[in-house]
Parts: sequence; structure tokens; C-alpha cells
Amino acid sequence: MSSRVAITGIGVVSNAGLGTEVFWNSLICGVPEHGFHVKDFDPLPYFDGNAKEARRSDRFAQFALAAAHEATSQAGDFLDDPTSAGSWVGTGVGGLSTLENQVGVFTEKGPRRVSPFLVPMMMANAASASISMKYGLQGPCETTVTACAAGTHSIGRAAELIRNGKMKVMVTGGAEAAMTPVGSQGFINMTATSSAGISRPFDKERDGFLQSEGAGILVLEEWNYAESRGATILAELLGSGSTADAHHITAPAPGGNGAVRCMQAAITDAGLLPSDIAHINAHGTSTPLNDAAEAEAISEVFGESRPAVTGSKSVTGHSLGAAGAIEAVAVVLSILNKTIPPTHGTSMVDPEIKDLNLVISNALDWKPGPSLSNSFGFGGHNGTIVIGPVS
Repeated sequence: MSSRVAITGIGVVSNAGLGTEVFWNSLICGVPEHGFHVKDFDPLPYFDGNAKEARRSDRFAQFALAAAHEATSQAGDFLDDPTSAGSWVGTGVGGLSTLENQVGVFTEKGPRRVSPFLVPMMMANAASASISMKYGLQGPCETTVTACAAGTHSIGRAAELIRNGKMKVMVTGGAEAAMTPVGSQGFINMTATSSAGISRPFDKERDGFLQSEGAGILVLEEWNYAESRGATILAELLGSGSTADAHHITAPAPGGNGAVRCMQAAITDAGLLPSDIAHINAHGTSTPLNDAAEAEAISEVFGESRPAVTGSKSVTGHSLGAAGAIEAVAVVLSILNKTIPPTHGTSMVDPEIKDLNLVISNALDWKPGPSLSNSFGFGGHNGTIVIGPVS
């Protein structure tokens, strides 16, 4: 029999706020004045004030440690057996800022000036490894790199280790800091970003996403273990799904076929029916093709049940491999606050999009129920997790 998976801690670093309280306020109120960068981030507190160690960590790993600090502090003392606890933190790009910086050093100052810490700083597994070392987690320490689905896939895979009885605790999520000059220009040149500077998922005028950065971390625990130690259980991770479009390196499959199968797989894994789902935090990048495909997929899966849909990227922008984890935190906060935030940038849903029950203009009060968080990444990677209230 599979174990239940409790969520006992959540942490977030985002343009919308450092910490869940500020983050939630932004989800309700809208895009912060400073835009989509993480503003005034100081990594030193998460390295015990050791400036040298902080400098030897890429920004994406620093974000992960900061989010993990909040999540583990909320979860409390979960480490009775280090070998039964692990980390699984995904990323789409990894330490791009380190790589870009050191290419500049190589070009301007010569090969001998390249940092010996280049490789450990840029490697995609650095965030997961840093969390493992920080907290003494001796179970699996792994990283999923599936573009914009990486955070969601990581949470799903970490939960499976608990459900299958292999781990008691997993610290999991996603982190990204790819807003470098070259990294950002790559997205601009492929015309994926909004020329209007507005993230407006599913809007008739949507014209691309706005790149952002950050990290989301969750502490997952085997349900009985969490109860036995007196942990406060925030929500339950009910199931997950993962599929591939097998279609195109950037464009979604026609009709959202991969997304349809992914949502269906997650709902089945959770032991639910589509009619049981009350809320969807959409991938909702604000790009024409992706939003259309996701909306068609939602219509195909849910038909007349029409769960409430919101697009967090209207406030947070698109943080690539961190997005799914940040949005999972948003779902937990929606459950705890009994409120679904609106899709802020959207004023009129595209008339070509049918039957999408999108929350716009004002937040929606609701009786929390099972919720989906969708992530669909370049390469045809699809990920969905199901999160529900404590019952």
C-alpha cells in the first residue's frame, strides 16, 4: 500500500517576494514595481555569514538554499535518520551566470584566470547538492533537468520515493537564475518574450512570456512519520504525472495531446476523477501557442466540470525550471488562505479559447479541494502534480 505524502514546509524566493508572506501578497495584489528580477537578495544569511562560501555558489543555488531555509524552518525537526531523507531539486539551465561570467574572464584575462570553481558552480545538480550538504540529507540527492517542467517533475519524483516507502522525508523543488545578458537575449531572439512587457496568460492580446528567476522548495514527508513527530501538515501531495509530446523542441503538440495525457495520468495517480479537481494553476506562459494548447487540453480533460483556473506567471513571470515549484507553493498558499489569486495581466480571455474558467480581475474565495499544478517545458516535457487540503 502506498504511503500518503504530507507537505510540512514551503519556501520561496521570487520577484514577487522573498518568503511566502510577501509572495502571497503579491499574488493577490499584482506584479511588484521592480518587475521580474529578484530584488535586493543577500545570500550571506544562508551561508552562515561565510562570504567566501557564498561567492562559490551560483545565484540559482543561493536561491535554492534561501527557499530551503524557509521550508525546513517551517517543517521543524524532521531529521531523526539522515539516511531516510534526501533532496531533489530541478533546474532548466543551472549556473548560467557563472558560465557566462567565466567565459568573459577567459576571453579578457586568459585561460589561467578561469575559476577552479567554475564546474561545481555551474553544474545543474549544485542546488540539490548544496541542500543535501547544508542539512545532512544522506538519502538520494538528485536533479531533474526538463526545462520548464523541472520543478514539477522533481516534486513528483521526490513524492514517489516517499509513497514507495524508500524515504521518510524529501526536500524538493526547483531553482533558476538565468536572467543573464546572453541567456535573456536568446529568448528575445527566438521571439518567445513579450514585446509589450506584459505577462497576460490566455489573453487575446498575449504576445509572449516575461523571464524571471527564483526558487520554490517543499518539504515532503511520509504522512504517519509527520504525524508521529507532531508536524503541522499544510497540504497533501496526492499524485503526479509525466508525459512527452514527442513532437517539437519548442512548440506544443497539436491540441495539447501531451498535456491531456499528463493531467489524466496525475489525476489517476491521485485516485481521483476529473470532476474531483477544483482548481488548476496553469502553466500559462502567455505565449500564443502554449496557452492555446493548454486551454484546449483543459477543456478536453474536464469538459463541463470547469475547475477554476489561474495563471501565476502573470505576477511571477516565467522562471523556467523553478516555475513549477514556485507555483506548487502558490497552490499550497491558495489552499491555506482559501483564496485563488487572479490572473492579473489578463483583461479579456482570447475568444478562440473555449470553456476556460479563468479567474481574472478579483481573487476568488473557495472551499479548497484537489488542485493541479501544470508545467510544460521545451523538448515536449509535461509535468502535473495534484495537491489537496488536509483531510
